[in-house]
Amino acid sequence: MFPKHYHRFVAAFTMSVIMVFVMTAVITAVNTGIGGNFIQRWWEAMLVAWPIAFAAILVIGKPVQQ
Repeated sequence: MFPKHYHRFVAAFTMSVIMVFVMTAVITAVNTGIGGNFIQRWWEAMLVAWPIAFAAILVIGKPVQQ
């Protein structure tokens, strides 16, 4: 579907979105509860965490796989 040279970026993007989606939901729920403005707090956490996770996967993904 994507050219081979984009595979690393597509994989890192997909992995980081899924990881951040789940982890920020769990951590936000544990730390602040699900009531009130949970979705807003969760979204804000995802906006902060996603670029960090994406960059980390791009940097350390290949050495870890080897």
